[in-house]
Amino acid sequence: MDRTELADFLRRCRTRLAPADVGLAQGARRRTPGLRREEVAQLAGMSTDHYTRLEQARGSRPSRQMLAAVARALRLTGDERDHLFHLAGEEPPRNRPTTEHVRPGLLLVLDRLSDTPAQVVSDRGDILAQNAMAKALHGDVSARPEAEHNAVWLFFTDPFARERFPAEDRDHAAQVTVADLRATFARRPDDARVAALVRRLRARSEEFAALWDAHHVAVRRSDTKRFLHPIVGLLELDCEVLLNPEHDQRLIVYTARPGSRSYERLELLRVVGLQNLAGG
Repeated sequence: MDRTELADFLRRCRTRLAPADVGLAQGARRRTPGLRREEVAQLAGMSTDHYTRLEQARGSRPSRQMLAAVARALRLTGDERDHLFHLAGEEPPRNRPTTEHVRPGLLLVLDRLSDTPAQVVSDRGDILAQNAMAKALHGDVSARPEAEHNAVWLFFTDPFARERFPAEDRDHAAQVTVADLRATFARRPDDARVAALVRRLRARSEEFAALWDAHHVAVRRSDTKRFLHPIVGLLELDCEVLLNPEHDQRLIVYTARPGSRSYERLELLRVVGLQNLAGG
């Protein structure tokens, strides 16, 4: 049980809720934003003292039933509920180590996706394999030092990687990137490589440190993303994330809707390939 992280997470989730969000009257003027501790305790069916101790990092480990009640009271998402359980020490034991080895079958799928960008990424952001189209879209990560083979690291430390996103999308991209790493950190608190990546990023990027301290958590799933390519221009692509739970790896495939301008530009990107992206 990580009492300090659990306390911080509970406080932040409580202060983001308004009484109306949980069906309570606003009542008298509040000195601080969010719900009061006694209100959360009431919604969860627990004593105010017990909940207060949890927020002060001095409470005993709550039962699974109590954790579920607190998650409901704080209106947590599925990812946030899982995060709460992890912080309370209720993650089931992991019987397998994580690995960077990409299975041959997954590499075969990657290679056959010749007309659309696709890459295999670990849940801590390590880019493990790219097809030619992914290299054309994002740049060839194999040309970089090994320490830079991580998408989170590149986003927060490399201006060129960040400029691949439209300016108005960058804040959101930063937030979801950190929230996803947060979820990985909670699932594997003893993983030295995840912890080392977080330490390096906190030391290098004030933006990352602030987002990390905000304690948002969300596992990255399918989405629509926009990319600014230096040759073909703006691309709006559907991002499909196929999970491989056995090795904590994801096959990420980017596609454009047929007939769209992005579809035409993706076709142009396939023709252009890597020939104008040396060092990109």
